[in-house]
Amino acid sequence: MGIDDTLSALPDPGGHSFPDYSLPKGDPVLPIAVTREELQTVLELYDTFAAVDPTGLDSNPFLRSTTRFLEQTFGTPVYRPDEQLVDDIAAMLNDFSDDLAGEAIGVVDATPKHHKTLYFFLTSCRAYHTAPHIQFRPAEDVIDTLYEIYERVLDQEMYLKRPQTVLE
Repeated sequence: MGIDDTLSALPDPGGHSFPDYSLPKGDPVLPIAVTREELQTVLELYDTFAAVDPTGLDSNPFLRSTTRFLEQTFGTPVYRPDEQLVDDIAAMLNDFSDDLAGEAIGVVDATPKHHKTLYFFLTSCRAYHTAPHIQFRPAEDVIDTLYEIYERVLDQEMYLKRPQTVLE
């Protein structure tokens, strides 16, 4: 077959669409610089935050025994609403700590999930601070440090870590 025959056999561009191969694009990350001191400050805030009991389960023996009775009666554990958030924040901070790898300053890769977790950490700190029945009074510079890290994530452009192509 000649080149003219091959080119004439191509489908009409107006009536043809390319198939979607659904190739993985990679891991979207937002690289931000974090110092060891900033991470230590946020870890201390996390310790204070995780110690707060917004439901009163730990401090109220009647509520604790009622919850235990419901767990035994229905056979399903009752979870505190803040447990998943505390676990997510711990996972995010562990990822940041692993990225620093003992260095005084380093670049950590904040994923979209980290971005959401930082946002919920900030808003939960605000909610705990404004709630009259919860005694959550962190230092102002600690909250400022958390907010500065969050702003760095907002200011960064997303890029693909480990992009995959057809050639791989």
